[in-house]
Amino acid sequence: MIKYIVSIIFLIFIIEVKGQNTIGLITYNKDMTYDGYNLIFPHNQPNVYLLNNCGEIVHTWRDSSIWRPGNTAYITKEGKLVKCKRNRTIAGNPIWFGGGGAIVEIRDWDNNLEWSFEINDTLNRLHHDISPMPNGNILMIVWNKKTKNELIAAGRDTTIFKENELHSDYIIEVNPKTSEIVWRWNMWDHLIQEYDPNKANFGKVADHPERIDINFLSVVGGNSWLHTNAIDYNEELDQVMISIPTFNEIWIIDHSTTTVQAAGGSGGLSGKGGDLMYRWGNAATYKKDDVFNQTLFFQHNVHWIDDFISPLNPNYGKIGVFNNRAGENYSTVNFINSPWDMYEWRYTKTSGAWGPESSYYENKHPEPSKLFSGGLSSVQLLPNDNILILSGTSGYAFELTPGNEIVWEYIVPLKNGNQVNQGSTISINDNTTFRMFRYPKDFEAFDGKNLVPKGYIELNPDITYCNKLVNSENDLQKNRTNLYPNPSSGLITIESSIAINAHIYDINNKRILNFELNVGKNEFDFSSLPSGLYFVTTNTGLLKAFNVTR
Repeated sequence: MIKYIVSIIFLIFIIEVKGQNTIGLITYNKDMTYDGYNLIFPHNQPNVYLLNNCGEIVHTWRDSSIWRPGNTAYITKEGKLVKCKRNRTIAGNPIWFGGGGAIVEIRDWDNNLEWSFEINDTLNRLHHDISPMPNGNILMIVWNKKTKNELIAAGRDTTIFKENELHSDYIIEVNPKTSEIVWRWNMWDHLIQEYDPNKANFGKVADHPERIDINFLSVVGGNSWLHTNAIDYNEELDQVMISIPTFNEIWIIDHSTTTVQAAGGSGGLSGKGGDLMYRWGNAATYKKDDVFNQTLFFQHNVHWIDDFISPLNPNYGKIGVFNNRAGENYSTVNFINSPWDMYEWRYTKTSGAWGPESSYYENKHPEPSKLFSGGLSSVQLLPNDNILILSGTSGYAFELTPGNEIVWEYIVPLKNGNQVNQGSTISINDNTTFRMFRYPKDFEAFDGKNLVPKGYIELNPDITYCNKLVNSENDLQKNRTNLYPNPSSGLITIESSIAINAHIYDINNKRILNFELNVGKNEFDFSSLPSGLYFVTTNTGLLKAFNVTR
């Protein structure tokens, strides 16, 4: 059903559209949507899809059925696909948690394999996300298994934390031309603990916000202690940002360091080496929650807002994040203005804590419970200032205008990785998708490429549906309708700029009568209608609402 908000009494009137889709494209206002191509890499299947805004496939990078996402994919400006994948079978893997990867590949537009890099052994495993860099290198996230003896030596309180092993994280930068690791940052080099003065890393946690408390009681993530689920690179600042959902935090580190400097606390443009330059979302991690309250809750897709955005845009360079567990039954998208001082080359603190107190932008779905995903998910500010949001556990994507109007909706038409028929019902976790990202139509990667529609992901698609939606919007926009008096006793005049068949529905969505509108003034006697709220509609949408009073 397509929903229109009637501002008179804040009611939602549901109008039936013949052939309404249940999966794939749901809503599309072409004139208000940002035109581009949507990249998705849904779970439980091996293929990467590029879709137009009608939900049609314009390109596919197919893979063998033995592979699964691990988890992200990106298109470079050269037209290459950079993707993370893993084997479908996880039984017997030495390291495994949700988000696990193993392999990073580069494929050309025609899906020819150009490069492959793998880390998946008894001590290390790639996972979650990568960040292709402007110099052609790729930043990757790696789990690293730590034994109980290593935990004790680092000052872990094993009377509280009784695990026999823990998986820390480190970041590597890999040069695909040589497969060489050219830079490394390891969080294990930047610990603090105040539990045992006879062990390494001893100090007062609150005095060292730049270090990571090995005894912080994180959100349950099993042995995946940090569970880093996103990474982004800022070329202007030469900094790396990562998302630590189990700490409910964003971390930023200095990439201008050497690997040796990144292992210590000095060097680089910041002078901090590999210590944290900035952290935000949960000041309790360094015992400063008396200054700032927790603001992030198992977040995903943290990134600098700079993809295809003009530097003149007031949001440029700010931080975007999908705040998964912001409420008990809803998620939010947030934009954050970090306290960056470019002259001091540092993030400033307030009373020893990094602000701001809250995000400067926070938004939910107009029906908040429709945007709730305990994990996964993404947010993207588009060049026209609309926002593209994916609720990952329901495979539901939508585009919001600055006025909070939904102008595009899409539901990933897969169930456990299998294509389903149009008209099918998709339940939570049937079509999980890590992210959706929209590339502009004029993105240089698409120059000279064949982007003619090549069918749909869903089976038995309604191939006329997109045109019906587009024509519906155009018809409504072309028609200028005036209805008066309102309220009335039932004698009303409707002025219309086009000739069109119309209907009246009551508040219970029951069609009361049909009639024709001619160009110009049309006078009607609806005095037989009981008092109440009514809706003048066409087959393409809502024209006017009016009240009958006695």
